[in-house]
Formats: sequence, structure tokens, C-alpha cells
Amino acid sequence: MNKLIFFVLTVLFSQQLLAQQLPLFSQYRENYIAINPAMVSPEYLLYEQNLSFGASYRTQWKDFEGAPETQFLRGEYLYESGSFGLLTGGYLINDQTGPTGLTGVYGRIGGILTDNPYYGGIAIGLSLGAVQYRVNTNELRLRDVNDILANDSKTQFYPDVGVGVYYYKRMSGGIFDDDYVYAGVSIPQAIGLDLEFQDESGSFSVMRTRHFYAQAGMFHILEGEGYLELSSWAKFVEGAPANVNINLRYQTDSNIWVGVGGSTAGTAHVETGVQLGQNAGFDNTIRIGYSFDYTFSSFGPSVGTTHEFSVAYSMYTN
Repeated sequence: MNKLIFFVLTVLFSQQLLAQQLPLFSQYRENYIAINPAMVSPEYLLYEQNLSFGASYRTQWKDFEGAPETQFLRGEYLYESGSFGLLTGGYLINDQTGPTGLTGVYGRIGGILTDNPYYGGIAIGLSLGAVQYRVNTNELRLRDVNDILANDSKTQFYPDVGVGVYYYKRMSGGIFDDDYVYAGVSIPQAIGLDLEFQDESGSFSVMRTRHFYAQAGMFHILEGEGYLELSSWAKFVEGAPANVNINLRYQTDSNIWVGVGGSTAGTAHVETGVQLGQNAGFDNTIRIGYSFDYTFSSFGPSVGTTHEFSVAYSMYTN
């Protein structure tokens, strides 16, 4: 616990916060709506299923007591109308790291400019939400308790806005026939501000910084119902090293998928899961997944492993 407290205090109470603040995901394919509000669901691209729901739970740095935990719920609906696709949906996210945490509720709206949404287009999306930031100052250990408010839990509510652009296309002809390629850029936390917690005893503040994301990848369709997906997620925050994650997932023509990947932060990633859909005689699709991360750090204490569980359900509806 002492190591975690030291880490949290180093991040929160420096002169200026310059680091990744938003929650991370290993199975980021399952949490696309939080990464880029303009992204089109993989279930629609692969199976033409335009209504989907999902949930995930992530526990990080298991060697620490009070290590980061993230819960995520999402829902999305794509309405097709001729040469235009309407993206709707929303998500709920809760993240807790020791004495600090946030809970956010977001709605998503966007549109696809295209001749036919299934074959590709350019999408523009916007997410609007409200976020509760909280600090339990009773759990902070400082040399001088008068430096900050150390008696009560503090909360602040702020609005949040995310914007994104996304391009995707279904290929035709040759070895890439029926494959999809996609790319996008987004700012999921577009409002930068200082969060100040204060009362008559004193005050402290945390700077909320803008994050810049980029995504790119492709689905290579195999014979039968299988596919290979190569995906990448790059994260940029002013003053912090860029973090790029690359992942390769193989979906068999039965009901199993596996994946491997890594990031420039020194993290290795493996994942597996089961998918029940057309391969099991179902019209709809149920997917359950698990991922395991291990960090190879050349400095500082070992932070331990990361585990992430996900479940998703998708279907076609008029």
C-alpha cells in the first residue's frame, strides 16, 4: 500500500500533472465507444449487427493493495437510412485508484457520410457526459497533513466532451476481398481544466489534461467464418512519452478466439475468449473474453499483473 500511495501522490501533487489520466484497456476493441465516439462497431462490420451491448472489468497492478480497478458498460445502435448512417449510444465508466477515482456517464451521437454504411464511409462522432471526480483524503499519507485537506472525502462534478473522426472501407478484389481497413483520430477528453478541492483548511488541485488518440487496423476475412484482426491504439499526452499498443487477434471458424500484443510502455498482452453466433447456430452473437497483461519494467518496483474480463451481446434490428 505504501508503494501505491507514493505513486498516487507523485502523480497528483506535483507542480503540474503530465501523464496518462484516462483509464486504459487491454481489449480496447470491446471499449471502442470510449476511445473514439465516431468508431463503428466491429459487430456491424463483421456480421451486420447494428445493435450491441458490452461490459468489462479491469483490475491492474495486482501487486498493490488498492490498485486501479475499472468497470465499463456500453450500448450502441447504428441506424441505416439510405446513404447515411446515424451512430447513437452511450456508456458508463467507473475508475478507482487508491484514494482517487472518477465516475462518468456519456451519450454518443454521430453520423456516417457514405453511399452505404456497410461498405465504408467517413464518420464524425461526439460524446457528451458528466464526470464525478473524487479524492478520499483520509487515505493519503503525507509528512505534513496540513499541506492539503486531510479530513473528508472531496468530490467535484464537471462536464466532459469527446470528439472523433473515423474512416473505414470494405475492400474488393484480390487477396483482400471483403477485408476491412480502418483508421481514426479522437480527443476523448477535450475539455482541459484544473480541478480544485478546497475548504477553510486549505486546498489542492489536479490538472485535467487533453488526451489525443489514434487508431488503425484491418480485418482479414478467412475462409469460413474466421478472420485475423490487426489493431493499434496510440495515446498522446503533452509532456509524457507516447504510448502505442499493437494487437493481433485470430478468430477461428468455430467459437474460439486468441490474441497477442504489446505496447511501447513495456507491456505484453495475451487474450482469449469464446464467441457464440452463426458458428453455433445463433442469429445473434455472444462473446466472452479474458486478457492478461504483464509489465516488463526496467525501473521502479514491480507493479504486478493486469486482468481484464469482457462480455458482449450483439444482434441485427430494423
